Amino acid sequence: MEAVARASIAASSHARVPLCRRPRPRQRHAARCLQGRRSVACAAAADADVVRLFDAAKLTVDEFVKSGMVVGLGSGAASGLAVQYLGTRLRRGSLTGIVGIPSSVICASEAEKAGIKVGNHEEGAQIDFAFADADVIEEGTLAAVIGRGKTESGQPSFIQEKGIVKSADKVAFIIDNDKYVNGIEGSIPVLVKSGNWIDTAEEIDDLFLGDAEVWRRPSIGTAGPSGGDFPLVTKEGHHVLDVIFTTPIQDLGKVAEGLEKIVGVVEHGIICNTTPYAVIASKGEVQVLDRKSSVIPNT
Repeated sequence: MEAVARASIAASSHARVPLCRRPRPRQRHAARCLQGRRSVACAAAADADVVRLFDAAKLTVDEFVKSGMVVGLGSGAASGLAVQYLGTRLRRGSLTGIVGIPSSVICASEAEKAGIKVGNHEEGAQIDFAFADADVIEEGTLAAVIGRGKTESGQPSFIQEKGIVKSADKVAFIIDNDKYVNGIEGSIPVLVKSGNWIDTAEEIDDLFLGDAEVWRRPSIGTAGPSGGDFPLVTKEGHHVLDVIFTTPIQDLGKVAEGLEKIVGVVEHGIICNTTPYAVIASKGEVQVLDRKSSVIPNT
């Protein structure tokens, strides 16, 4: 049939129709090899990212966690690696008497699997040290944004995580080098009361007019500004708005201050009223920064 079709086209006196030729065996083999090499390259890059984050997570535990501490356990890839390594040190006996305060249900499950004694976070409870992932950190001020990503349960984890961070005597954010930036763009999650959420969203939109868009976060899939047919509603009945900045933010602290003045805003994903450390994973090294220097000060 294929031969007949080609003969018919060749004999036609009308405009020629290009044939869709199958690749020859050697071409197919080369294509498969190229695809294979790309897959290997992507896997190698992903492995390198994990190694860098693990080095940063390991350093965080080694430098900041001491026996007998109450430790806040963040959510995210880097924090998960730190939890695993903390469990390893407990099993070896090089750390003892650690109580972990998890920032999410998933985090609590991973901590228990790692052999870490898990406690509950209560308002005003003393936490000696906490580590957490950050979606992005503002260069110089070390103000951080958390809560951009969805959790597996659909519930935002940044409320619990932010409470743990604010309760800790010391905090370290573990990030990859490309997340330490000057002039942050992208979304800031904002938790708002459900009653008049549209009014709250409009006030936020007016506050950042021309610089940001305000979308209500959906529980599944993607949606427009209204959150679609399945908006995310927390167990307390609140909505999550994503304030998506399309121009660089010059001062995260001012953004946080503006959000906190709006009626209906319960919480947001900016952490700026702390004195954190940034543990930055980059190729071949891990940097630890505070607001004054690029090394851990003697304390």
